[in-house]
Amino acid sequence: MHRRLSTALAASALALMTVAGTASSANAVPADKPQVLAAWTQTSAAAYSAWAAARADQGPWSAYGFDWSTDYCSSSPDNPFGFPFQFSCARHDFGYRNYKAIGTFAANRARVDSAFYEDLKRVCAVYGGATRASCNSTAWTYYQAVKVFGREGLSPAG
Repeated sequence: MHRRLSTALAASALALMTVAGTASSANAVPADKPQVLAAWTQTSAAAYSAWAAARADQGPWSAYGFDWSTDYCSSSPDNPFGFPFQFSCARHDFGYRNYKAIGTFAANRARVDSAFYEDLKRVCAVYGGATRASCNSTAWTYYQAVKVFGREGLSPAG
């Protein structure tokens, strides 16, 4: 089962890279921008990894006109109690900014918020015992904050 999922993800990534390569020669924003955005804003670790790889090498994606800007965790600490949440916040910003730009924020907000929480929990998974519990509690607090304040750009973490 994992092999099939890995094969499917690899095929999807290859297809996206192929599209990116052909789209970069065009002047218009590629029609598949919503699909690429959706692929990068899922709750899985694979979606996070694909987004992080694209963020690190934005050139192939320039034709898409993505907004990569971030203020990380906004007015909340980026690394509360030493927990490195800044990249989880950056992906959350990416989802919010780009879904707002294409006019589908309301339809995708809950998933982007859920992906944020899953990203934070993956950060916490590297710790053990009381430190993990503290990290997970902090992650829950950040998640609840975006659910409450993240409606129209008022999010403390995105």
